[in-house]
Amino acid sequence: MAAEKILVVDDDTNICELLRLYLEKEGYEVTIANNGGDAVRIFKDLDPDLMLLDIMLPVIDGWQVCREVRKFSEKPVIMLTAKGETFDKVLGFELGADDYVVKPFDAKEVMARVKAVLRRTSGPAKADLKEVRYDKLIINLTNYELIVDDKKVDTPPKELELIYHLASNPNRVYTRDQLLDEVWGFDYYGDSRTVDVHVKRLRAKLEGVSEKWELKTVWSVGYKFATNE
Repeated sequence: MAAEKILVVDDDTNICELLRLYLEKEGYEVTIANNGGDAVRIFKDLDPDLMLLDIMLPVIDGWQVCREVRKFSEKPVIMLTAKGETFDKVLGFELGADDYVVKPFDAKEVMARVKAVLRRTSGPAKADLKEVRYDKLIINLTNYELIVDDKKVDTPPKELELIYHLASNPNRVYTRDQLLDEVWGFDYYGDSRTVDVHVKRLRAKLEGVSEKWELKTVWSVGYKFATNE
């Protein structure tokens, strides 16, 4: 089995080499880019399994790199940044990032996040089919596919995991904290607006498709996948 490919994008060469050291020790194939322009070009050529992406980059910043990459790829992106404000986290998720690590970080934590994201997105560890079906809707977590009204809809991994989790437990109400814990997992350092951002993006893809189900807000509590099937 070929080694999984990681693209590390940061203008700090010391951080790049530290991450390379840890990633290669875990068996990953590592490529480095030190500016945003190179990152987009290399991503197109390399088609990595995951990108670790800094935000403050020369040429074009990490936000724009993420925008450009999401035009042609749904491969997972973990943002690396010294900025920890809620606004930055929300913007990253709106652009399609899958996770977020604030500098200074522990390299071991980054490795844990890389492994967790790749486990979710690299296909099934066993043959069990993870799929739920409703009227005009198929959510397949085995192949990471969302089929809406017989059409495949490009969906970032975390969005797909969220709708799968909700639809697998129809009419059950989840608080935002429960969803952060059960979908994002392993002591995710986020806040409840992360869930709101993902629900908003899912609604743009799902609203009005069927009268038999709905991704519904339960005010002052959280969300549920409501169904009358």
